Amino acid sequence: MSPGELAGVTAVGVVVGVDLVTFPQAMTSRPLVAAFVGGWILGHPMVGLLAGVVMELFALETLPVGAARYPDWGPPAAAAGALLADGVRAGGGEGAWPGILATILVAALAAWLGGWSLHLIRRANGAAIGRYAERLARGDPGALVRLQAGGFARDVLRAAALTLVTLVPGGILARFLAARWNAPAGIAEDVVLAVALGAAAWSAWRLFARGSTGRWLAAGLAAGCAGALLWF
Repeated sequence: MSPGELAGVTAVGVVVGVDLVTFPQAMTSRPLVAAFVGGWILGHPMVGLLAGVVMELFALETLPVGAARYPDWGPPAAAAGALLADGVRAGGGEGAWPGILATILVAALAAWLGGWSLHLIRRANGAAIGRYAERLARGDPGALVRLQAGGFARDVLRAAALTLVTLVPGGILARFLAARWNAPAGIAEDVVLAVALGAAAWSAWRLFARGSTGRWLAAGLAAGCAGALLWF
């Protein structure tokens, strides 16, 4: 990955990172979008979309409201899409499935770290409000502008750091894990599929399983699994 591509993916990570809470909340932080664009930067958008689909299933139950602590999927998804696209560009074929599995694992860990980074940003913003409290009470517009600009700058730096952590040490870790995969590549493909289906089922259960709805949901999942087994 060239320095220009690294800078481009980092810029994408910043855009999707600040979109989650700060600005403009236009849904570009969704893993489907972030991973697709990350892969597109390196010339393989559909490979990036593959990682985005799996990560999107994990992110479905994330509700960024109030002071809740939740993973930040956007920057890691952009980095994961770029890492997978870089692997395909380097000649990955069927053996890329272990790399896909390792990259998604690393991106999920980075998203968890992103949740802690959001918590730290909130504390920093709260401390900044305390410093400007007296000027805000007097109605000083300059204090309000500086407070907003400072919060935005902190979120930009947070998103950039999270993207780079996923790209550089995360990319090294993903390649290390993929290189130590000794089983057939098809098993890694099955694991990715199982993880995706499990994440989808869990997200659906968390979001929609209430009372009788849960029983209908369980029945639908069972019928779908039975139909899939009969099909294959």
